[in-house]
Amino acid sequence: MSIRDFTPRANRRRGQSQRSKILMTLVLGLAILLQIPYPLLDGRPLEILTLATVYCGAAAMFLHAWLSFGSKFALTYLAITTVFALVIETIGVNTGWPFGVYEYSSTLGLFIVDVPLVVPFAWAMMAYPALIAARRVAGAWVFLYGGAILMGWDLFLDPQMVTAGRWTWEVTGAAFPFAPEIPLSNPFGWLLSGLTLIAILHFILPTERRKDAPSTLAADIFLGWSLVGGFVSQFFFFDRPGLALFAGAIYAAILAPYFFTRWLNRA
Repeated sequence: MSIRDFTPRANRRRGQSQRSKILMTLVLGLAILLQIPYPLLDGRPLEILTLATVYCGAAAMFLHAWLSFGSKFALTYLAITTVFALVIETIGVNTGWPFGVYEYSSTLGLFIVDVPLVVPFAWAMMAYPALIAARRVAGAWVFLYGGAILMGWDLFLDPQMVTAGRWTWEVTGAAFPFAPEIPLSNPFGWLLSGLTLIAILHFILPTERRKDAPSTLAADIFLGWSLVGGFVSQFFFFDRPGLALFAGAIYAAILAPYFFTRWLNRA
């Protein structure tokens, strides 16, 4: 065997296997495909679909984090996000701060204290792409931009979940425009809690990607789908054009700087 044909075992281990890339693609594709029949289902099938969508989405983002930054990064991001979400949601359910007064339905599966297990994974599903986008365009304001992305995503999520009966709100003051069932305090609570979480993640997690890391396309697709899917479902399937246009305009304005920079550097 010649020297030039020899590849050290350590170097071979650092490379991504084709199997891992295919797995991430399949999980991401499944997470998106599961959302397509959502408006067409009801009852128990819809409950199962909701849970499966969140867990698949969280798994896809976790796998991308693992392949991009390594196992320590991925496990740390998942642990911080789920613990933070569990704490802030427990506070929210029991005190009404910072989101407003709300209560979860038993249709969301297993509960930890007063919060369904699926909820912290929904936070993990979106916190990672929000962090990726914020680190690319926000400079010293990563925490604020990332928090704004999480808030924008929730503008579609909450009305959809309330309509499906996954949780209910007590609205005593101002409501969100075109969604009278959602208090105006909710988006402000999401902005506050979101920027806090992103600030913690940005401070603790390293920024260096692996040399053989996959592109950020998976995170881009997930962010883009959260906007397009939310708009289409509210406008065409749930007959809420006002909410679709209003929430869509806000969320699109938030995501625009990130996708503009991605377009500029598409080569």
